[in-house]
Amino acid sequence: MKTQLQQAHALPLAVPGHDLDAYIRAVNSVPVLSVDEERQLTERLYFDEDLDAARNLVLAHLRFVVHIARSYTGYGLPLGDLIQEGNVGLMKAVKRFDPSKGVRLVSFAVHWIKAEIHEYVIKNWRIVKVATTKAQRKLFFNLRGQKKRLGRLTTEEAQRVADDLGVTATQVKEMEGRLGAFDASFDGPTSDDEDSPIPSPAAYLHSDNSDPADLVAAQDDQQRSSRQLGSAIMTLDERSRDILERRWLADQKSTLQELADEYGVSAERIRQLENNALKKLRNAIAA
Repeated sequence: MKTQLQQAHALPLAVPGHDLDAYIRAVNSVPVLSVDEERQLTERLYFDEDLDAARNLVLAHLRFVVHIARSYTGYGLPLGDLIQEGNVGLMKAVKRFDPSKGVRLVSFAVHWIKAEIHEYVIKNWRIVKVATTKAQRKLFFNLRGQKKRLGRLTTEEAQRVADDLGVTATQVKEMEGRLGAFDASFDGPTSDDEDSPIPSPAAYLHSDNSDPADLVAAQDDQQRSSRQLGSAIMTLDERSRDILERRWLADQKSTLQELADEYGVSAERIRQLENNALKKLRNAIAA
């Protein structure tokens, strides 16, 4: 009677097709190899160049590729493509694995799987490459995770990230800018909406605002808005002004809890005071 692994041998598992869910169910149905089974297969491949053993090793580890690929879906690329690239890395790892090293194949293969996925993400995430050097690649795949926790990076935070990743603070700020940028069509609208508020780069080759009267009017509007903002800030009580300055203007931002401890209230109360103050400022500017 055929084993589960032998039955899976005939499944078209090498490349995920249109039905990705069916592919994932299929690879998850292949049993995980025991230590002894894996050792026997890797030795057959390493010493005898047994291609059937190689295929069985790949089949048994496709589920791990799916697991790793899912962690890269935040880059907006198709999961099927990420899995396919990871499968390439898995096959390279199986080919190069030395059973005499005393480690499990999955521990060795994870680096090859991630390397192929990384290369695919770098090439396809944006039209313009955002990372070409080794330092930039390290930043690209680590800074996004850091920013989920930190939000906008201050000078101090950028230096801390730089120290953790072994790069300079300038490189951190530069990559942060690249991650926040977007691809734009050079000579056409950037969306289906012809009235898109985001102009194409070609629009910057000439200026529609060169009339001195328009420039003066725009400057007056900016100055008036600045005066309104300044006046609105002065109408706030001292505590609200302090909260806004330390939450929005200070380089070293204070947390809600830090302010709550200082003023002897709850963090939720600090959040309410902050929102009320911002609402007053918006109303003053819109007036």
